[in-house]
Amino acid sequence: MATPRTCWLHELRWPEIEAHLQEDDLVLVPIGATEQHGRHLPLLVDTGWAIAMAEGAARLAGAVVAPPLHYGWSPHHMGYPGSVTLRADTLRQVAVDVGESLIHHGFRRILFVNGNRIANLPPLEIAIVELKNRTGAWAGIADAGLIAKVEVAAMTEAADGGLDHAAEVETSFALHWAGDHVDMAAAKAPPPRNAPPAHPRFDWTIELDPRLAGNSVSYATSAIEHRQATAPDGTHGDATAATAEKGRRIVAALSANLALFIEQARRAPLGAVRAQAPY
Repeated sequence: MATPRTCWLHELRWPEIEAHLQEDDLVLVPIGATEQHGRHLPLLVDTGWAIAMAEGAARLAGAVVAPPLHYGWSPHHMGYPGSVTLRADTLRQVAVDVGESLIHHGFRRILFVNGNRIANLPPLEIAIVELKNRTGAWAGIADAGLIAKVEVAAMTEAADGGLDHAAEVETSFALHWAGDHVDMAAAKAPPPRNAPPAHPRFDWTIELDPRLAGNSVSYATSAIEHRQATAPDGTHGDATAATAEKGRRIVAALSANLALFIEQARRAPLGAVRAQAPY
């Protein structure tokens, strides 16, 4: 399979896309967010995750990448200046419309690359079910916080894997990918949190293996509650151990695992695919 001149769909001319579709019917769709990441990181981190991961995997796998969406579902971050959120149903509908547009042109495998780790998953999971059942196309999601969490945890110093908001992993990524916008002088270890009640203990987690996480629940957090819980900086975890080299290695791990997922998606069986542009 020939590698396209550029992995970015919007940098290709339409005859090049037509020719590419003769060889490959998979497309990556990066979706991020514009939300606060503490005093030391820019608001572009989550979209950066999606772009860097998709671009790295596309180069490994010879895939194309649709233009990124810089907005996600981030209502809990609206307590900090600059954050922007879509409604959950707006994000779902945008994802469906983008997917149907691409399916209309012959892409039969739509892979959303989620950079707003876990937070965008509920509306995107509904979107891929809609796309699958409405069109017959294959649809999936690769989440930057989940697709290589084993490999990423092995690269960090934090006991919890460093995946907390604006902590070691996200700060390492930002130092690597957008270092000019990072102020490490403002990165501090977080203050001690109030100890949770001894019993009962429930964690907010999607981990189903009880050996890795205990009992869990789901709940919504308002912007005010999130601001109070993350004061004074808007972060969770310790960012001070972050380095650009860790960020480079993290992106490489994410990209490699996504490239493997792309090959798996390309082998998925398909039936008849029905496509109508979202007029």
